[in-house]
Amino acid sequence: MTIESPCILVCSIDMKTGYCHGCGRTRDEISQWIDMTSAQRLGVMASLPARLETIERKPRRETRRTRMARERDGA
Repeated sequence: MTIESPCILVCSIDMKTGYCHGCGRTRDEISQWIDMTSAQRLGVMASLPARLETIERKPRRETRRTRMARERDGA
């Protein structure tokens, strides 16, 4: 059984909002993710785009997912 996760391997918490710069989850959500029901995870994931918009400082490094997409697209 695979558990879907919004993690993009940019694990750094924004001190102002408490959201991860990479995925938008809180520390508590990250630590409890495996124990959440599918419905709970889907509820959290629905709120992530809006949360990420509230984070002022963006990650300074390129994520693995972004790098792989760039390399795949030949950019």
